[in-house]
Amino acid sequence: MKAIFIILLCSSLTVMAQNTMPLTLKGASSSPTMLAEGSISTFLNERDFAISPDGKEIYYSVSTPKSSIQTIVSIKQVSDGTWTTPEVVSFAGVFSDIEPAFSADGNTMYFASNRPLAGDKPKDFDIWKVKRSGSGWGTPEHTGQVINTSADEFFPSLTKSGDLYFTAEYKGGPGREDIYVARWKDNAFQKPVALDTAVNSRTYEFNAFVDPDEQFILFTSYGRKDDTGGGDIYLSMKGADGRWKPAENMKSINSKQLDYCPYISPDKKLFFFTSERHALPVSFSTRTSMQTIRDFYTQSRNGSGNIYWMNWNPALNK
Repeated sequence: MKAIFIILLCSSLTVMAQNTMPLTLKGASSSPTMLAEGSISTFLNERDFAISPDGKEIYYSVSTPKSSIQTIVSIKQVSDGTWTTPEVVSFAGVFSDIEPAFSADGNTMYFASNRPLAGDKPKDFDIWKVKRSGSGWGTPEHTGQVINTSADEFFPSLTKSGDLYFTAEYKGGPGREDIYVARWKDNAFQKPVALDTAVNSRTYEFNAFVDPDEQFILFTSYGRKDDTGGGDIYLSMKGADGRWKPAENMKSINSKQLDYCPYISPDKKLFFFTSERHALPVSFSTRTSMQTIRDFYTQSRNGSGNIYWMNWNPALNK
């Protein structure tokens, strides 16, 4: 089964990579709309999102069911309204590499990976980084033992000051899975500290995007009393006292399925996130067929993740 999905993934990306595709990041709606259905949002699982500071590159993760195969892909702007089709990035494609995030200057990309420190066997997920060289991306570097442990570390997000926010499931944390921050000081990351209960709870908090100016934070939580489905996106604003305000459920955009991986464009005008909302029927009026099942599986709204986008305005949460 895994071999079949490898063939599907590689053949899909190879076919798409032969052409350019139309894509505009202008004219977003005030409500969630699927982004580039059939080219970016497909029957595969698309999640995570990162736009380069100059707006000319887009990176996101693609995976097969159960995340047996997952990697980072990118597209580049050819002209206004025209982009290359998705291709696996130069530093990925061997191990599981996900959740790309740019540094403020766009010269470094952070990501989560299960690549080994030595040898050729996958390990737990750590935070890695890769820097641009003259001809593209260089060789990934491990971010070190201050950040990474024998547990998994996921979903990096960087501030302009260099602080690193990420997700981890550490013993002794506020909840089952929590958001941590490692401050950048004296040219090094400091020991990670869990955010307080304005953000973290006794349940699951994960996949946090922090505003580079650290004025708001978006994250997904699962299991809260106001959860509308399989996991919702929450918003916490920074108060005048420098502390995070109690997070609020973004009910206007959340669905009954999992909504996660929030991201705000560098110009703070667009809001992207991943959703598993779908168009699958709960039953059929007549006896179904194998072809109908295949048709449902190979469409974008098949229950796998897709990228959605809309205009960004924190006030929409009020």
